[in-house]
Amino acid sequence: MTPKELRALCLSFNAAVEEFPFNPETSVFKVLGKMFALSSLQGSPLTVNLKCDPEDAVRLRGEHEGLIIPGWHMNKRHWNTVTVDGSLSDRLVRELVEDSYDLVVAGLPRAERLRLDRP
Repeated sequence: MTPKELRALCLSFNAAVEEFPFNPETSVFKVLGKMFALSSLQGSPLTVNLKCDPEDAVRLRGEHEGLIIPGWHMNKRHWNTVTVDGSLSDRLVRELVEDSYDLVVAGLPRAERLRLDRP
């Protein structure tokens, strides 16, 4: 997956926006003001921080040692840093991004979830 494809994927979700609150190089993808992905799209290797269920986070780190690690500069229990250099399938990366988005949306108030068509 290329940086352009990762960016397009993150922006493909309902109400997703890209912001640069930290610096011009770090893309922060949010839904209704809540972050679900963070990436330096020019980084080498390309990585993305994604929210994850704590049990799944530990399992994924074990299954993909060195490619999925505890979230860099994030709460290590709830965030993973995923290397997007072709070592992981694009399908898995897409699933992890969507799971991150869904977890963030699940924490939004019900009225906002309904507005996003995700009760």
